[in-house]
Amino acid sequence: MSENYSLIVKNGSCYVNGKLEKTDIALVGNKIKKIGKIEANITKVFDASNKIVLPGIIDTQVHFREPGSTDREDLESGSRAAILGGVTSVFEMPNTNPPTSNLVEFDKKLNLAKNRMHCNYAFYFGATPENVDQLAKLKGLKGCCGVKLFAGSSTGKLLVDKEADIEKVISQSAKIVSIHSEDEEILNLRKNFIKEGDVHSHPEWRNTECAMSSTRRVVKIAERYNKQIHVLHVTTKEEVDFLAMHKKNVTFEITPQHLTLYAPDCYDKIGTFAQMNPPIRKKEHHDRLWVAVKNSVVDILGSDHAPHSKEDKNKKYPASPSGMPGVQTILPIMLNHINNEKLNLEKLVKLMCENPCRIFGIKNKGYIKEDFDADLTIIDMNKEQTIKNEMMASKCGWTPFNNMIIKGFPIATIINGKVVMSDGEVVTEGYGEPLEF
Repeated sequence: MSENYSLIVKNGSCYVNGKLEKTDIALVGNKIKKIGKIEANITKVFDASNKIVLPGIIDTQVHFREPGSTDREDLESGSRAAILGGVTSVFEMPNTNPPTSNLVEFDKKLNLAKNRMHCNYAFYFGATPENVDQLAKLKGLKGCCGVKLFAGSSTGKLLVDKEADIEKVISQSAKIVSIHSEDEEILNLRKNFIKEGDVHSHPEWRNTECAMSSTRRVVKIAERYNKQIHVLHVTTKEEVDFLAMHKKNVTFEITPQHLTLYAPDCYDKIGTFAQMNPPIRKKEHHDRLWVAVKNSVVDILGSDHAPHSKEDKNKKYPASPSGMPGVQTILPIMLNHINNEKLNLEKLVKLMCENPCRIFGIKNKGYIKEDFDADLTIIDMNKEQTIKNEMMASKCGWTPFNNMIIKGFPIATIINGKVVMSDGEVVTEGYGEPLEF
């Protein structure tokens, strides 16, 4: 049998059955064939001595801007950034131009991704007040991770802000509905809180009640219809406390930005480059998010990778757009938090490997198991690195974590059985496939 192995990952501490064990992993094509001590005479061996081998990291929230704004990002550049950051699969968002809100545009996006994306991928289908009848037919749609609903306006034109329309989307969707949860009515009422030229007013405008009001509403609807929803980028202590009591129908995710940055410091230091929706808030919210991580109330970590050019971000607030890149830094930032004892490796694997597969129903990923897909992320917990703008593969060319010194870094990414990134270099081009659900 040994001569049939296409790659052996040797001598690593592998995350198998919920714990690290020193073992080898033999791959055949795009599958994990054997886990154990493997003596085989093949040339393709990856030596993972003194390294940790994780299931492939999944980033469930990225905006790769194609079609429409490919000057900021496209499927190739965004997925290149992903594999350089140790990410093996992404869920990409539908607020493009035109939006991915019908089957024709969805099919176009799948075709755009083919043989161009470096990581595996799935796409969200964008909800509108007019396309509810299509949402009921999405069950078996290949490469579709779920339905995205913008309850409050953000980047792009997708918006479902009327309660009756939100109810229709949640009640009739055949897929899990993931929600950008801000209350559009409150956003409009509070526009007088926007201070021109002062990005510190961003979280005053998009305040905690704006988030909480929307989250309260969508949870109530999900419970009424006994449907599963997923609330994206939760930012407030009020939402965390509320969602902790409503876990039957609701899962939620947070971003590493909200676990790493807080107001007013981030706005003092990097100004509009810290601007995102929902906003970075005061430390009391940041601290409560960490409590939620510690208590396993949070389900998923997603980067909300949303690149904009430096030129646009340098515009005077509020002309500056909201959003920041993050797919290349999500894993390094969280490994640094592990080294700082804010969380452990087991929790990270649940948040970024196991839970995305459990919640969204991704097939054959999220675990290092025989006959599962050969997606692996290899990390060095002792590697120190200064994050630099120049390292970013994203077309935007910047990161909110520029000059941050971190400990813990991905050193290899294996996708569908092939080493695609090694020591900070892309070594195999465009090998991603659509995820199956």
